[in-house]
Amino acid sequence: MNPHTKALAAAVRKRRKSLKLSQIELGRFAGCGPDFIYDLEQGKPTVRLDKLLEVLSILGLQLTLTPGKSGIEIDERLR
Repeated sequence: MNPHTKALAAAVRKRRKSLKLSQIELGRFAGCGPDFIYDLEQGKPTVRLDKLLEVLSILGLQLTLTPGKSGIEIDERLR
């Protein structure tokens, strides 16, 4: 698994669990199925961007783009 997708997967999983949401509940709130949440949390390298953004929104997270060479940077609180 790519270290960038692994970090994103772990951050999503940790946030979902901290909110005490099941994968099924998160999928319902985000308008996608639990299979998408499972794939996302397993670090699937190809996920739909629109669904990812909706999941992040439900979790109270945001995707931020900044200049740099790192593919992804996860806030320490989500590790």
